[in-house]
Amino acid sequence: MGTVTLGVSIAVPEPYGGLLQESRAGFGDTAAYGIPTHITLLPPTEAEAAARPYVEAHLAQVAAAARPFEVRLSGTATFRPVSPVVYVQVVEGAAACARLQEQVRAEGGPLARELAFPYHPHVTVAHGISEEAMDRAQAELRDFEAAWQAAGFALYEQGPDGVWRLLRQFAFPAGEEWAAGAGACGAPLPTVPRQGAGAGAPSAADGATSASFAPLA
Repeated sequence: MGTVTLGVSIAVPEPYGGLLQESRAGFGDTAAYGIPTHITLLPPTEAEAAARPYVEAHLAQVAAAARPFEVRLSGTATFRPVSPVVYVQVVEGAAACARLQEQVRAEGGPLARELAFPYHPHVTVAHGISEEAMDRAQAELRDFEAAWQAAGFALYEQGPDGVWRLLRQFAFPAGEEWAAGAGACGAPLPTVPRQGAGAGAPSAADGATSASFAPLA
């Protein structure tokens, strides 16, 4: 059956996910529409296609041991010059994301692997584009704010066309409504967070999305 490329992430809910995806495309990142806006838990990982049932069983166990938690995004930062990435910062929920990704990659499990860089939860808004465009992304989204309750995570597969497609969602206990239709990550909190300069409309924000499924980029 060959191998497949898998990734695991917490998706950023609407309206934030779509706004950041449009923004990322506007900055000139051509990969934007093939990458759902997200916080990476497992970067692109090769696996045997026949192992997918074991992967899903493992992820179901990880989700069953977790609980919903609050996530808040605020402002931008960059991994440059080490990696050509500008991202929105995860300022609340980072510790919970770190625990989850360790469990996803647990030694002896079907997704066990080492990381190229230390894990740093984030939402990529520009990757591998010109320095000028990355500077613009970092500046225009510097006041971006979003908050929601993460109630699960999702498994994706990258197709031959480079597009990441949802395979299955895994809800945390007490978060079953998430899998029933709240999107691939949960629901926004009742209070609508402010959006900063350049993030009000796609044409103004011009280009940002989430932690793309690149080497923790």
